[in-house]
Amino acid sequence: MPTPSDRPQTPVSPAAKVARLTGLDPRQMPRAAYLLAENIAAFADRPGPVLAALGAWLRTGTDPGELPFHPTRILMQDTAGVAALADLAALRDTAARDGIDPLRVDSALPIDLVIDHSVHVEQAGHAGALAQNMAAEMARNGERYGFFKWAEGAFANLRVVPPGQGICHQINLEQLARIAVPGPEGLAVNGSVIGTDSHTTMINALGILGWGVGGMEAEVAALGQPLALAAQPMTRVVLTGQRQPGVAAADLALAVTQALRAEGVVSEFVEFGGPALSALSLPDRAAIANMAPEYGAFCGLFPVDAATLAYLAQMGRSPADLALFEGYARETGLWRQDDEQRLWHRQITIDLSGVGLSMAGPNRPHDRHPLACVPAVLAQSGARQFPIAIAAITSCTNTANPESMIAAGLVARAARARGLTVPAHVKTSLAPGSRRIAALLADSGLQQDLDALGFQVVGFGCTTCVGNSGELLPEAEGLRGDGVDLCAVLSGNRNFEGRIHPRISNTWLASPALVVIAALAGELGGDWVQGAVARTPDGGAVTLADLWPDDVQIAEALRSVAQGAQSDSIDPGWQALAAPSGPLFPWHEDSLFLQPPPFFDEAPQPLADLTGARVLLALGDGVTTDHISPVGRVEGDSPAGRMIRAAKGGALGSYGAYRANHAVMMRGTFAHPMLENRLAPGQGPRTEVQGIGTLDVFDAAMHYRARGVPTVVLAGGRYGMGSARDWAAKGTRMLGVRAVLAEGFERIHRANLIGAGVVPIAVPEALAKAPVTAGTMIAVEGLAGMDRLRAPVRITLTTPGTAPVVAEGICRIDTPTELDWIRAGGVFALARGRIGAAG
Repeated sequence: MPTPSDRPQTPVSPAAKVARLTGLDPRQMPRAAYLLAENIAAFADRPGPVLAALGAWLRTGTDPGELPFHPTRILMQDTAGVAALADLAALRDTAARDGIDPLRVDSALPIDLVIDHSVHVEQAGHAGALAQNMAAEMARNGERYGFFKWAEGAFANLRVVPPGQGICHQINLEQLARIAVPGPEGLAVNGSVIGTDSHTTMINALGILGWGVGGMEAEVAALGQPLALAAQPMTRVVLTGQRQPGVAAADLALAVTQALRAEGVVSEFVEFGGPALSALSLPDRAAIANMAPEYGAFCGLFPVDAATLAYLAQMGRSPADLALFEGYARETGLWRQDDEQRLWHRQITIDLSGVGLSMAGPNRPHDRHPLACVPAVLAQSGARQFPIAIAAITSCTNTANPESMIAAGLVARAARARGLTVPAHVKTSLAPGSRRIAALLADSGLQQDLDALGFQVVGFGCTTCVGNSGELLPEAEGLRGDGVDLCAVLSGNRNFEGRIHPRISNTWLASPALVVIAALAGELGGDWVQGAVARTPDGGAVTLADLWPDDVQIAEALRSVAQGAQSDSIDPGWQALAAPSGPLFPWHEDSLFLQPPPFFDEAPQPLADLTGARVLLALGDGVTTDHISPVGRVEGDSPAGRMIRAAKGGALGSYGAYRANHAVMMRGTFAHPMLENRLAPGQGPRTEVQGIGTLDVFDAAMHYRARGVPTVVLAGGRYGMGSARDWAAKGTRMLGVRAVLAEGFERIHRANLIGAGVVPIAVPEALAKAPVTAGTMIAVEGLAGMDRLRAPVRITLTTPGTAPVVAEGICRIDTPTELDWIRAGGVFALARGRIGAAG
C-alpha cells in the first residue's frame, strides 16, 4: 500500500481545470458528475461552455443540454461483439466499394473482447464435463472464433481474450481495469469504460465510471465519436446498519435492487456511500454495482478507499499504479468520505441490518423475498409441487466473490459429511467467472466437496445465467404433469421467464450457498428456515443451521489459500484455429453464422408521419429484451428454426450464435415462447392479421412489409428491460416497425431503437393498453420535420366498431445527437456518410 510520501505532490488530474470551468470544487460535485466533467475537460473540443452549464445544473437544476462523453476503452462480450465487429467489417466493404481506403474504418479506442457467452452446459455432474463442454464450444463456434481472430489482426486496437478464461465483467475487474489512465496534457483521467453488456456497471465498484450500451453506440464510440448524454439525476444511496452474520453479498445486492426499484432510480447516476461500506469487501460492492441494470440505474458508483487499493494489489497491480490511483482519487474527490455534503439531487438511505437470507423470484430480479416467505409466494401460483430442475452456481454477480464461493463449498462439505446427495432430477453445475476463483476452490479442498454433490466445473463463462443451460435431465422432464411447476435456482442476476430455459418460467436468484441448499432439497416450497432441508441416508433430518457456515469458518478457509492474480490457460483448440488475414473479411455466401449485414446498403427512410399503420404486437408491462430478441435456443418449429434446418439440418443451437446473420436474427425477433400479445391467444410469438388469422410474428411482419403497410408496437411500462441487446432494436427495424408506443422505456433499449431508426414514443396508459384488434389502425402526426427534443405528437387509434382513441405522445429523443440519428434514419446511415466525407 502506498504511504503518504509516495503520493504525487504535483497535480495528476484535470481537477483544477474542472473547478475553474464549472465554478465548483470537485469535492462539492457528486463523484459521477465530477467524472463526467473531467472527461469533458480532457476530451471535448470546446469544454468551457459545456462545463459552465454542467456546474449551473448542479447548483440550480437548469438543463445543461447534451454532455459529450469519450470513454477511454470499450468492453465487448462475444455475442454482442460479433454483431458490432460484423457491422464494422461491412462498413469497410462499403468504403472499399466507394473507392475509400477501408483502413479508414478502424477503432479509435482500445477494445477488449472477452469470449464468454458461448459455452453451454451440455455436460454436467461428472469430472469430464469441463473438457467436453469446451471441446463442444470450439467445434460449434469455430467459424465465429476465426472471425474474431481475423478481427484482432485487422483492427488496430482490438484485443481478444480467448474462450475458457472467465466472464467479461470479472476479467475486467480482476485484470483489465485501471482507476486512472494517461490522458491529455500529461494528466491522468478516470479509466472509464462502456460495454456491450448491461452489467458493465460491475466496474463501478472500483470507482471507475462505466455502463452498458448497445452495440450501435459502441460502434459510434469505436469510430471516435462521443456518446451524447442527457443530464440525469445524481442520487446518493447511504448504506447503514450492521450486516448480519451469514448474510451473503447476493442477499445484500438483491435487497438494494428491491429498494432502489421501489424508489424509482431509472436512468439515474447512483452513488453509494455510508458507514456500512466499511463492512463491504470489494467483491461485495461489485455484486451491488453489477445489479445496476436490475434497479434501473445508469450506474452504481462506489468511492475509492483502502479496500479498493488492497483488492487491486491482490490482483497484481504494481506499487506505482497503486500510488497513482490513490493520489488521483484523493485529488479528485473520489476518495471515500462518509460525512461529506455534495450537490446530489436526492438521497436515499438503505439499512442493511434488516437483510437476511433471501431469494428473488419467480421472474423478476427485484422481487426479493426473505427465505422464510418463499413457500407462500410459490403457493400463490396454483401449482402444488415445485421440483428444482436446475441448480447453477454461475454468473459474474456472485462467482467473483471469494467469500460467497467458499461458503458454497463449506455447505457442500457439511452435506457430504452427513452423507447427503442431490436428487437425480436436479441438474447441478458450477461455472466460475474466472480461473482465479476455480483455483481458490481447488486449493482449499472445497472443490472436492462440491464435486461430490455434482457441482463440477462445467466451463468458464456465463453458461446458465445467459440461457446456455443445456437440456434438462430426463428425470426432471419425467416429473412434468398437472400441478407441477419445474423451477430453477441460480446465483445469477436475471430470472426473466424462459431466460434460463425455455420451458422453465419459475426461476429464483440466490447466493451460491443457497443454490447448494436448493440442490440438496430438490424442491422449492418447503420451509428451509424452520424445517428440514434434506434427510440423511438413515432418515435423519438435516436443517439449514446444520449446513450453514458461520463467518469465522469462511474467514479461516480463505486464510488457508492464496488469493493472487489469475494464471491464464489458453485452450489448444483456440491456438490451433486458423483465421483469414487482410483488411477485408472474406464472407462466405453459404455461411449460417457470418453474413455481411445490410444496414449500410439500405436507403435511409426519411422521418415521416404514419397513416394507416397496423399494430404488430400489443404487449404489457416489463417487456424485456429477452422477449424481443431471445438469446436462448432456437426452436425447431420457429421461422428461424425452419430456415436453419432447411440450410444445414442437425442441431439448431442458440440465437446468440447467429448474431452476425441478420436473416436468422430478424426471424428470431419477438420469438420468445412466453411472449404475451393481446392480439393472439395464449403465449408465444404469434399475432393476428386481419383477414388471414394467426401467424408467426415474422410472417405477419413480412405480410405487412410486402404491402407497404407500416407497423407499430404497443407496450406498457419499462419496455426494453434487461440486456443491452442491440438486435432487439435492429430486429424490430428489420420487421418494418416504424415506432414503438410505450408507457415508458428502459435507457439502453430506447437508445438502441433510435440508433436503428425506430422512433420511441412515450404514451399515456389509456393508449398503451387500449383494446385493439387485427383491424386497428394508428396514425401518428408530428414526426415529419421534427426539429426539437421530446417533441409532442398526436396519435389516433381507430378500431372498427369503437370510438377513436386520441392522445398526445412524446418522442423520446433526448439529445441533439439522437435527433440527428433519427432524422438520418439511424446510426448506420450517418456512419456511412461520415466515412464518405472523410474519404
